[in-house]
Amino acid sequence: MHPGAWWLWALGLGTAATRTTNPLLLALLVAVSAYVVTTRRPHTPWSRSYGAFVKLALAVLAVRLLFTVVLGSPIPGAHTLVTLPEIPLPGWAQGIRLGGRVTAEALVFSLYDAMKLAALLICVGAANALANPSRLLKSLPGALYEAGVAVVVALTFAPSLIADVQRLRAARRLRGRPDRGVRGLLQVGLPVLEGALERSVALAAAMDARGYGRTARVPARVRRTTAALTLGGLLGVCAGTYGVMTAAGGSYGVPVLAGGVAAAVAGLWLGGRRSPRTRYRPDRWDARAVLVAGSGAAVAALLFLASVRAPDALHPGVVPLVAPSLPLWPAAAVLLGLLPALVTPAPGPGPASRPAPRTARAARGPAPGTASASPTAQPVEEPS
Repeated sequence: MHPGAWWLWALGLGTAATRTTNPLLLALLVAVSAYVVTTRRPHTPWSRSYGAFVKLALAVLAVRLLFTVVLGSPIPGAHTLVTLPEIPLPGWAQGIRLGGRVTAEALVFSLYDAMKLAALLICVGAANALANPSRLLKSLPGALYEAGVAVVVALTFAPSLIADVQRLRAARRLRGRPDRGVRGLLQVGLPVLEGALERSVALAAAMDARGYGRTARVPARVRRTTAALTLGGLLGVCAGTYGVMTAAGGSYGVPVLAGGVAAAVAGLWLGGRRSPRTRYRPDRWDARAVLVAGSGAAVAALLFLASVRAPDALHPGVVPLVAPSLPLWPAAAVLLGLLPALVTPAPGPGPASRPAPRTARAARGPAPGTASASPTAQPVEEPS
């Protein structure tokens, strides 16, 4: 599966999460992403990042509710849960309070608002757990070639730095020297930094010898056109995204976003002419990748349409405090995000579940209590 398809699917779910504050729809989005991650996550170290994003989302919920309790909320409410001692503030801090009355309406409003950001973080975590980062960097356009190489080098050196720190700390402990605190950090950090600089210089020399960094001759007008398209496209994407996420920009957000994306893609295509390079076994964008990316885009488009047609169902009120209801056709639209679990292949077995090779089993010798298969086998004496 192309890694870009997983990212487009996850970003589609995340965009859908930004269009609603209904906790039932947000919980359904999280459940859809969790099911796809559980069934299609490969058995690799980088695929374990989903749990970290879930913990980060829970931390966001806790911090948002804590701020509401301590700093208050502008949402009026009639159901008082607790009254905290209020600290008087100067006049320039008008609108902010410490302590005071905590209402159920304010807590529910903060919970709904925080669940939107938490669902977005979980969708990004799903993309990190499903898409191979090295293959994603390999699929970058030629205009981002230098940035992709820098990220690949950083990802390659990070495990080496961690191994160096562990090795140096173990060596200091064997010598009876401290490996914690400021002194231990300095005496461990300097050798690690020295080793990292030596590896970087050696890698730079090897890359230079293999022709990395060479560029093709491009006319000046093409370079200027590339810069204008890329800069204008990025500005258009920022303005269009702001318009899509705000209620006032619903009329101009989508056209500006589409124009910005088109300009940025054209700029990246022209910029790729500077770096002639080939890819070894490139990832193909096949029909399954189209279905995966299309399912995420369909969820985002249908939730955007639902936010225009039925805003009350996607944004339940809290004053007066009422229980949220699950709208049927937006919920059915969210379920389209389960399509990758049906059309993509299941991951292979992990290293622990694979059977041991026959050579390793033969090297261990016969089982205890059984005769050797070779009648001429003689015991071999170990040298003293």
